Amino acid sequence: MDRTLRLFAVMDALRRHRHPVTAAQLAEEQGVSVRTLYRDVQTLIGLGAPIDGEAGVGYVLRPGFFLPPLMFTADELEALVLGARWVGAQADEGLASAAANALAKIATASPDDLRGRMDDLGLWPVVLSGSAAPVPVLGLVRQAMRQERALALRYDDESGRTSERDIWPVQIAYYEGKQVIAAWCCLRAAFRHFRTDRIAALALTERPYGKPRRTLGNEWYVAWEHERRERYGDEPIP
Repeated sequence: MDRTLRLFAVMDALRRHRHPVTAAQLAEEQGVSVRTLYRDVQTLIGLGAPIDGEAGVGYVLRPGFFLPPLMFTADELEALVLGARWVGAQADEGLASAAANALAKIATASPDDLRGRMDDLGLWPVVLSGSAAPVPVLGLVRQAMRQERALALRYDDESGRTSERDIWPVQIAYYEGKQVIAAWCCLRAAFRHFRTDRIAALALTERPYGKPRRTLGNEWYVAWEHERRERYGDEPIP
């Protein structure tokens, strides 16, 4: 591998690891010797990369460092463009706009040949239901998740009964033609799933979550997995 590409690869690897990673592990990931890895890290530090290292602990990239996305493999570029185009076809207007802006930023910071490839990859997502109608509540749900603030929800169930409750959203599932919010329901004191097309009203409150969203997300996954196994056993979900 070209040394410049290898240095970018080392930076990418450090960005993927939140905690210190040993030189031996990095070297194995990059397919180089530990000695070569040491030299590459020293080169990066000399170029200004904020890499901290401690003997017996490993290397970690300090938060806040940004490296312009000038170097992508063909697979990385195709994954980025296809993913952004899929997001752009969904009902979440905020994310659709952000996806387009992200691609524009990557193109602006990239060489001309990369911009040309982005325009003509030959990969397009297929949305069978046609253009998705905007679902305004999705932006509000994402804001609640970021700020960990409760949402006041008025919801119509499948029988047409309306109820009001506070919820703490933890996940949003984007299905073809519909979206489902996984949340802790303060009324039922349990995790529940809410379809966006049944939401009658939604408002962001000043009331904080009772737990960090990361903790709630882990608890939701355990509960979901337990329910899945009770219903389907080890078989794939139909």
